[in-house]
Amino acid sequence: MTIDSSMVTMYWRPGCPYCMRLRWGLRRQGVDFGEVNIWEVPEGAALVRSLAGGNETVPTVLIGDVSMVNPSARQVIAEIRAQNPESAPRASGTRGRRHLPWRKGTA
Repeated sequence: MTIDSSMVTMYWRPGCPYCMRLRWGLRRQGVDFGEVNIWEVPEGAALVRSLAGGNETVPTVLIGDVSMVNPSARQVIAEIRAQNPESAPRASGTRGRRHLPWRKGTA
């Protein structure tokens, strides 16, 4: 089930491998989320600095009123479940297996 994107916002910047990994993990689990590029939105960068001790640490995620600095997809989903258990995504059953989109057909 998809989560309302108004509930989850990811603050990111281009070239950030942690942002790419989180984006991929959330999409894989069916989480719909808003995105704010802190290099294009000064207010987003200011918010991230206020949440990350003055640093522009990304990804930073807001879920309702809860902020998370550099979380894993698993941590984000756990918080979504805590706030709204009825609409949270369920695990895909691929725990412990690495699926790389550019290596389809291999395990």
